[in-house]
Amino acid sequence: MKKFKKLFWGTVSVVSILIFICCSAYLFKNYRHDSDNDGANFIETTVAESAGESQVADNHGINWKKLHKTNSDIYAWIYVPGTKVDYPVVQPSNGEDDDFYLNRNIKKKSSSAGAIYSEMQNAKDFSDPVTVLYGHNMADGSMMATLHDFRNDIFFKKHKYMYIYTPKKKLTYEIYSAYVYDNRHILNSFDFSKKSVLMDYLKFTKNPTSLVANTRSLKKDDIRLTKDSKILTLSTCTYNYEGDTRYLVQGVLIKDE
Repeated sequence: MKKFKKLFWGTVSVVSILIFICCSAYLFKNYRHDSDNDGANFIETTVAESAGESQVADNHGINWKKLHKTNSDIYAWIYVPGTKVDYPVVQPSNGEDDDFYLNRNIKKKSSSAGAIYSEMQNAKDFSDPVTVLYGHNMADGSMMATLHDFRNDIFFKKHKYMYIYTPKKKLTYEIYSAYVYDNRHILNSFDFSKKSVLMDYLKFTKNPTSLVANTRSLKKDDIRLTKDSKILTLSTCTYNYEGDTRYLVQGVLIKDE
């Protein structure tokens, strides 16, 4: 009987150790994949902050040569001061699905964190009326998870801008709304080539209605949008209790330099 108990508990111990090793390996694997998206690997200078707003360098210290050597699908960089959103932006190549980067990082390796990406319907020069960038809401706060900080009134009022960098220019967007939206495909749901459709959509984004009870939408009332406005939409997953929805942070282009 003693030998049986000894054998039993010995087996339990071995199995427990194996489970621990497997779980650790899985977490390490995902950490490595997620770290491949780390924007710091491609930034050569420090961005100073003062007076609550980032004083952004002209090129954010981005090493474009290194980025393009890593992956030719990288065409821009997104930076939202006050959040962890500071990453390269990719768009799938011809022959790849629009959601290619949903579960692949910027090195095209399998990753639960995916990458920050746009779909092929959007122009890479951000000239479309509405450009949508997608990113996961990761539990560790990476990717676009910290966009949910914009749910807070004080944070929303304090952090006014987001930036897009390309090899040739820097685009500054003023954030004017943040809210829970349904999971519809925005670019497929609206024909923005029609002025009436575009204006109706812009009108909604200026005064959005949350699709989830007890979830507030935040907005700025002094923003003016026209048919020539260029809107940047950041889209990430919401919390489980909010169902199949997305959290959107939207800004309008105010400077192209």
